[in-house]
Amino acid sequence: MTTTRVMQVTTPGGRPELAERELGSPGRGEVLVRVEACGVCHSDAFTVEGWMPGIEYPRVPGHEIAGRIEAVGDDVVPWTVGQRVGVGWFGGSCGHCEPCRRGDLISCENGQVPGIAFDGGYADHVLVPAGALASIPDDLAAVDAAPLLCAGITTFNALRESGARPGDLVAVLGVGGLGHLGVQFARRMGFETVAIARGTEKEDRARELGAHHYVDSTATDPAEALRSLGGAVTILATVTAPDAMSAVVGGLKPRGRMVVVGASEDPMQIPPFALIPGSTGVVGHASGTSQDSEDTMRFSVLHDVRPMVETFPLEQAAAGYDRMMSGDARFRVVLTME
Repeated sequence: MTTTRVMQVTTPGGRPELAERELGSPGRGEVLVRVEACGVCHSDAFTVEGWMPGIEYPRVPGHEIAGRIEAVGDDVVPWTVGQRVGVGWFGGSCGHCEPCRRGDLISCENGQVPGIAFDGGYADHVLVPAGALASIPDDLAAVDAAPLLCAGITTFNALRESGARPGDLVAVLGVGGLGHLGVQFARRMGFETVAIARGTEKEDRARELGAHHYVDSTATDPAEALRSLGGAVTILATVTAPDAMSAVVGGLKPRGRMVVVGASEDPMQIPPFALIPGSTGVVGHASGTSQDSEDTMRFSVLHDVRPMVETFPLEQAAAGYDRMMSGDARFRVVLTME
């Protein structure tokens, strides 16, 4: 019997613990991936902390998976053994609900997420549906590809579908795990890019990443600062602080949109009159499909977008998770399976 290492959570609120599991074989429509790197995302808390109802334990977290195909099941095309692949938040769709039938796979009513619906990438191997696979470009290292499969695709896809055009003013609220990628994508897409964060600590970094302007929200009204620049066509809200989101809505240009990708359960306090005069709006945006992941990685290679990462070996997954949850990581944590 061949075994593989996993870092599993046995109960809600537990810690990722090292265990040996029997290495399974891929079933019909599945592939076995040898994991080379797995990003540690804030959304892994759904599994670790038990925030998502219905999760079966023990469960292996992780939905930013980069590796190589080790085996393929029946009816798997066009994937082959040895191919470099990644798996992100999108872990497969049912194909029969109304969103799927309309081609909106990321809105699948029965969508699967690695680390929640099935065991994820805090492991040496993972079994995944073939439809969840994205091809990783040869010029992209596994430790760089992993965060692009969640943080990357989320910001890239939100910006390219925001309606902003090259030359438009686009603001990125927050320069953290999501925002540091959002700033890079916004600049490379041709937008006049504004980074908004608390304090001056991140200003130099934001400008190095490509921001044309920096707004310290503790010293300046961020909405007023955006208006002084002509107003933002798009504000990409990457923070998880609803009050910070509410504070920038007034900086939108008429018919502009704030696109929310920072997940929080707390409500935003936005009076209707803040939206009506300029016909502005606030919308959410999910990550994207496996094809969107490929688009994200290909764009990142073409335009030299890379995440800033801190790496931990697989057996230190608990420490890596704590580092990510503390907010002190600069800016993504990635587990490596050497």
